[in-house]
Amino acid sequence: MKKTMMMLTAVGAATLLSACSAEHGTTQCTTAPQSDWQNQEAFQATLLAQGYKINEFKVTGGNCYEIYGFDKEENKVEIYFNPVDGSIVKKEMH
Repeated sequence: MKKTMMMLTAVGAATLLSACSAEHGTTQCTTAPQSDWQNQEAFQATLLAQGYKINEFKVTGGNCYEIYGFDKEENKVEIYFNPVDGSIVKKEMH
């Protein structure tokens, strides 16, 4: 009985966690292995050369390169990039 209760609790927790992730809309950028991703420093350098200003750069749980900063038009942005091809997957202006 105790084993069954523990299993049900684990299943319930996993279900709750997956529902939270879906509810919060985690942005998924790629399923490619990290060995196929562009080098982080080189990618940031390319963005800077294109006129972006990066306040924060991170790798997300959805396998994205994410920046907080300003775009080329100096709009405050949060942008999710596909780390393989550099395409913009999601852009939020603040």
